[in-house]
Amino acid sequence: MKRSRAGRLVLEIAMILLSLLFLYPLFLAVNNSLKSFGEVMTDVIALPKQLAFENYSYVWSFINYPQLFWNNTVITGLGLIGIILFSSIAAYKLARTKSRMSLLLYFLCIMPMLIPFQSIMLTVLQLAKGLQLSDSTWGLGMLYWGFGAPLAVFIYHGFVKGIPKEIDESATIDGASGFRLFFMVIFPLLKSVTTTIIIIDVMWIWNDFLLPLLMVNGSPDTKTLTLAAYTFVGQYTSDWQYAMTAMVMAVLPSIIVFIFLQKYIVKGVVAGAVKG
Repeated sequence: MKRSRAGRLVLEIAMILLSLLFLYPLFLAVNNSLKSFGEVMTDVIALPKQLAFENYSYVWSFINYPQLFWNNTVITGLGLIGIILFSSIAAYKLARTKSRMSLLLYFLCIMPMLIPFQSIMLTVLQLAKGLQLSDSTWGLGMLYWGFGAPLAVFIYHGFVKGIPKEIDESATIDGASGFRLFFMVIFPLLKSVTTTIIIIDVMWIWNDFLLPLLMVNGSPDTKTLTLAAYTFVGQYTSDWQYAMTAMVMAVLPSIIVFIFLQKYIVKGVVAGAVKG
């Protein structure tokens, strides 16, 4: 009994220290966002001698924060809708169809998770230009459908396999079939795993940097919040206090979403693993 308590205490201490290690970069960003340029260049780690809240008002107006916040919202919202819609339907169909072809298609759907984005980004950029999707927040949101679908299909597929087929048969007898069966009967049962996918993809799409840099960096009207932070970093001079301020303002909405919905991550993943 004493050994189990001691082991639990050691584990808790280790987890707290690990959490502090991961939170330290965020602390440095917030800390330096409240300093003047001179203080940042003098000592990055030290606390600010005088809180420079004017950094936030300056960055707010300089990058046009409301417009960039709207861009992020459009991109993230459009990306989520497509990922959830197409991935849930595909995973349901693949899980319910027992054949070698469905198994092959399933592996083809999830295999892109193994391909580094850097190896295909130039091809994706050329394809997006050919389809008139570049320099557009709507086009960028649609591109996330393909990049986010593999993981979503993988998670949905494992969860759907645990839903009894008798539910489908009962709904079919009652007159529901096809899309009506899926959206009225099956999809409501995917609530927990859908919430998990939403949280994961919000954190990813909202804070993504490389794909927006390639796709929408050409116009100030289509930039995202993470790209705005990069504008304060130049080749010869860098306004680090403004860059840190912009970064804090960029990631804060996704952190708030994560804090309020974090309990659903473990619930959804565990449910999918047990059912699969």
